[in-house]
Amino acid sequence: MADSHEIALSELIGALSVALDVGEGEPPGHARRSCLIGMRLAEEIGLDAGARSDLFYALLLKDAGCSANAAHMAALFGADDQMAKRTSKLVDWARPLNAFVWSVRTVAPDGSMLERGNRLRAIRNEGHVTRSLMKARCDRGAEIAHKLGFPDATAEAIRALDEHWDGHGQPRGLAGPDIPVLARILCLAQTAEVFHRARGVRVMSRVLRRRSGQWFDPMLVDALVGLDSDDGFWSSLTEADVSALEPADHVMSADEDRLDRIAEGFAAVIDAKSSWTHDHCDNVGKIATAIAAVLGFEEDAMRELRRASLLHDLGKLSISNRILDKPGPLTETEIKLVRQHPLLTEQILGRVASFRELATVASAHHERIDGNGYPLGLAGQQLTMPMRVLAVADVYEALVSDRPYRPAYAPRAALDVMRHDVPSGLDPDAFGALEMLVHRDAGHPEHGQPPGDRPSLRRVK
Repeated sequence: MADSHEIALSELIGALSVALDVGEGEPPGHARRSCLIGMRLAEEIGLDAGARSDLFYALLLKDAGCSANAAHMAALFGADDQMAKRTSKLVDWARPLNAFVWSVRTVAPDGSMLERGNRLRAIRNEGHVTRSLMKARCDRGAEIAHKLGFPDATAEAIRALDEHWDGHGQPRGLAGPDIPVLARILCLAQTAEVFHRARGVRVMSRVLRRRSGQWFDPMLVDALVGLDSDDGFWSSLTEADVSALEPADHVMSADEDRLDRIAEGFAAVIDAKSSWTHDHCDNVGKIATAIAAVLGFEEDAMRELRRASLLHDLGKLSISNRILDKPGPLTETEIKLVRQHPLLTEQILGRVASFRELATVASAHHERIDGNGYPLGLAGQQLTMPMRVLAVADVYEALVSDRPYRPAYAPRAALDVMRHDVPSGLDPDAFGALEMLVHRDAGHPEHGQPPGDRPSLRRVK
């Protein structure tokens, strides 16, 4: 099990910020690069150590609300929500023509002219849409920061991330000094990172100057644009190492309880991605630990299994809701994309040295004993008992929940479906423990469809 005494909170949140990057449609490292920019700016304007500590974690967690509006955005625009988010970062929303051109290019890219026109009219006629999308994202981000145990200053910086100096930002229309200074830094730092990465220092500087006094606090723009380009700062962003940026006298570490809170918080980010999976990770954690208790797992092993269960679908933040919420069969291309998500889970969690074992367990939830699982085709003794328990819990929770392509199965009907894969794919001991738990829960009414024809387990999630 991971030794919490050796886990720096900055290492853990820095690693998990990659999940927020991909959830927001940005390349891995976006939040860490924004953190480098924001912390350099904080140094330039002389923020004290306490404020810089609050800012440090706000910069890494600024997109904690990324999943809260993903499904709504995909449905509204009829487009890949992540592509829409990524391209929108390059648009000056204060200029109606720019916003209109972006909308025309974004909505229903594969739809007919009639469909695209109808979507544009619907967006135009709903003036509250942008505000509601941004409010959901900002409020959820602040809520997650609180859930992870960070102070109000960090949470409120995230909540006001998209407020603009001139009062034309979202979602509350705050202006000037009414916007928390940490939020002003977040807004400027993330825009600087996007334009620096996409178009270089000169274009970035022009954009920041042009938006000074509109989007951004002029004092902050002057401080950032005035940085000496010869000191190697801008070229250092390619490394995106934030480990030394946390104020030395405010360094935080994660104890066991903090690790649990972080796993729960990020599970909430994952589960918010789709209304069809709104409690999935949390429920899988409960089911897996119940199975583990029946099988006699020790307390530490159960705690580690719960964390792996809560975080097992981190990689799904990289998948468009146009795929996750699709009511019909997936195409071969879509299936390939979905099958990559456990690899991203392992890559993200594996960034924390003492989380390597947890990462391996979390990423194996679609592997099967006979080697017919994915993404690595692990088989037999390559699958540890925690991996096998997680796989059983994951399949069962998916089957007893509604999905866009089928209604939920009743608990005993779900067991009947799973039984076809025992013991070839699913572990018989883990399944037996689950079966005992389901039958013991006599007070739980059975809802959902009868077994009928066995569904394809390719789309149980």
